[in-house]
Amino acid sequence: MSIQEKELQSVNIVNGVDVNHVVNAVEAFSENEELANFKFRLTNKWIDGGHNHSTITSCFGASQENTHDEPFELNSDVHPVFAGKDRGASPPEHFLNALASCLTTTLIYHAAVQGIKIHELESEIEGDIDFRGLLGVNDQVRKGYENIRVSFKVKTDSQNIDKLEELATFSPILDVARNGTNVDIIIEQK
Repeated sequence: MSIQEKELQSVNIVNGVDVNHVVNAVEAFSENEELANFKFRLTNKWIDGGHNHSTITSCFGASQENTHDEPFELNSDVHPVFAGKDRGASPPEHFLNALASCLTTTLIYHAAVQGIKIHELESEIEGDIDFRGLLGVNDQVRKGYENIRVSFKVKTDSQNIDKLEELATFSPILDVARNGTNVDIIIEQK
């Protein structure tokens, strides 16, 4: 039975999430590990100075190409204090957005599957970067974030708080931030 066929059996919406769809996907991924292999990608083009533009059109997963209804466009630039023109969020801000968004989505989905109702959820996130590392001024200083703090405010039953802290650890972006990941860089002549 396909994921779509299983979806039609019944609808169970918690926190805006179709729990049956998620449970059926988990079951399908458990039965066929090839379905669970996803590739996320985007294209990026430099515009001028610190300004560059990314386009996201699709990802590969569940053994098929999954095209977005419309491409997602993201601009990145540098703050004027670093001679940027402020035409988009800076790369470190995009990273914080990815972390906050992934933590939020992870919490909402895992809570829904476990029947935990969340009425409101918001977060604040802040990270510390010492630009002496990035600028090569001091090779003893890390180039990236030295510390990131995430604070959630949630409206739910009080007995759910400890469980939500545990569920947040399933976030893939949190995993990358905490454990790092291999990044291969290839530069070719155009």
